[in-house]
Amino acid sequence: MNAPTNAIESVLVENRVFPPSDATQKAARVSGMAAYEALCAEADKDYEGYWARLARENVVWTKPFTQVLDQSNAPFFKWFADGELNASANCLDKHIGTPVENKTAIIFEADGGEVTKVTYKELLARVSQFANALKARGVQKGDRVLIYMPMTIEGVVAMQACARIGATHSVVFGGFSAKAVQERIVDVGASAVVTANYQMRGGKELPLKAIVDDALALGGCDAVKTVLVYERTPTACAMVAGRDITFTEALAGQSTECPAVPVNAEHPLFILYTSGSTGKPKGVQHSTGGYMLWARQTVNWTFDMKDSDVFWCTADIGWITGHTYVAYGPLSAGATQIVFEGVPTFPNAGRFWQMIERHGCTVFYTAPTAIRSLIKAADSDEKVHPKNWNLSSLRILGSVGEPINPEAWMWYYKHIGGERCPIVDTFWQTENGGHMITPLPGATPLVPGSCTLPLPGITAAIVDESGNDMPHGAGGILVVKKPWPSMIRNIWGDPERFKKSYFPEELKGYYLAGDGAVRSEDRGYFRITGRIDDVLNVSGHRMGTMEIESALVSKTDLVAEAAVVGRPDDLTGEAICAFVVLKRPVPTGEEAKALANELRNWVAKEIGPIAKPKDIRFGENLPKTRSGKIMRRLLRSIAKGEAITQDTSTLENPAILEQLAKTN
Repeated sequence: MNAPTNAIESVLVENRVFPPSDATQKAARVSGMAAYEALCAEADKDYEGYWARLARENVVWTKPFTQVLDQSNAPFFKWFADGELNASANCLDKHIGTPVENKTAIIFEADGGEVTKVTYKELLARVSQFANALKARGVQKGDRVLIYMPMTIEGVVAMQACARIGATHSVVFGGFSAKAVQERIVDVGASAVVTANYQMRGGKELPLKAIVDDALALGGCDAVKTVLVYERTPTACAMVAGRDITFTEALAGQSTECPAVPVNAEHPLFILYTSGSTGKPKGVQHSTGGYMLWARQTVNWTFDMKDSDVFWCTADIGWITGHTYVAYGPLSAGATQIVFEGVPTFPNAGRFWQMIERHGCTVFYTAPTAIRSLIKAADSDEKVHPKNWNLSSLRILGSVGEPINPEAWMWYYKHIGGERCPIVDTFWQTENGGHMITPLPGATPLVPGSCTLPLPGITAAIVDESGNDMPHGAGGILVVKKPWPSMIRNIWGDPERFKKSYFPEELKGYYLAGDGAVRSEDRGYFRITGRIDDVLNVSGHRMGTMEIESALVSKTDLVAEAAVVGRPDDLTGEAICAFVVLKRPVPTGEEAKALANELRNWVAKEIGPIAKPKDIRFGENLPKTRSGKIMRRLLRSIAKGEAITQDTSTLENPAILEQLAKTN
């Protein structure tokens, strides 16, 4: 069957397959592909009955639901709409009176290496006390609270405390600028802000409260009546009388008991902002009931969570991964988890491996960007190579945030997992609430670079621009054909944008993920080829940037990391521009030209001449946020020769922009 002319061409072929070991399969919750297929068949046979069963098994309801899915106002779907629950009670209260109450909930390692542990019973007391402090400052059910905190136990406590009293939280990553914070305060209508005087990152004391002050001074924030300030360091910060109060003052005299307030299943648990193509942030609104169901279920399935596990998700609570797989999912499962304040390269690039050994981490979940940077560090300095630490406690590895290229996958599998730990390469987004397409460690044969198959009940598909199914082997647009419980409910205050962004009419009412993908012809495995707006059209050939990036990084003796974007070209329509970080010093002059030609020829060999980058620029790094996300929009501007007019305050390394602007 010929691929339609509007298909996104897929040119990378990966034939390596790693089936789960007999021991992993035997011990897993979902044991073998037959068990996975049985769950899929159950969902296909009785979709609502399937989700109802999972909701009753995984969630504690104060008022049981009788209605499962309400599609009467599509795409504003409702799940379990007549049921009531509390998210904090589902993470904490349900463990009281069981052996879990005295189990360690969080192992916190500070930037400087100090370790603090808190049990479930202790965590409940701290959450309840903070919830009472919020109520004393006038925060009540239905209010919105903006949280701008370091990656600490107190950040998780603040989120759980909001949930406990029915307030909707909106967490903003601690690297965002005052303008970004102000925009979110205004859009969400926050009545309170929870922040810290400073945060510690890489041995440096970085201001947070001062940024909040600047944000409030920009105007439009009159709804904010209270700013609660956690004293993370002894350094003083400015305080506004009547508005600002320290945690110490706010918590003084507050009871450590606070009843959890039942809310409707569709009550907004949180609003999390994600960037939009227009530049205006989108407030992604998530429900309570459906979200909590999927947070708990995916922790059990994807990570095969055991009572003895020590789980570590390295994501910040400012991102969706830190919501679902730090603040809610692991706690609802009664797991012990590591929370880390610092960065993977301080005091050296062996920090992650040292912590895995120190805390006996069994399940490790991080981003491909972090993996690639640590590969580069290990290749250049033997002292920080993971072989110097005992990583035998690990049993499952995970990847999140973007597709992981096959060579980074293999390094992760070999050097971190000792060729025995399955890698769950998880595809999902802020809007999804939890994992969508991912291997199951005891069931799915693994293929490097592929997120494999959808979780049972997730009806993912690849279609063309009219919503018609594409054949296996032909790339297209990734969609989800049926609603699922943890899906986005709305864009806060902008329902029209919600419909236009995620349920365009031309796609038959399917949910639009915004990513391109292809399914393998042999197994039907999904591989993400990049954002739809990262598809290049070179001389009539449509190619995903991710595949070209993977080809560059597969030159393992030379390339540490690469990012590919397009720029207009009179001859070919679009030209491929590659930004490359080498495993050697940045070349100049004739050496740079020679290396660029070597890489062009390598890509031609790996993919074909059509994929050869026209421009290759070398830099010491790529422009990244403090969470490690590559800011490809800035790279597009550089490739086009445009001046950078976007806000760059979230960049970890703004000086890199000038370096990359030089054409080799």
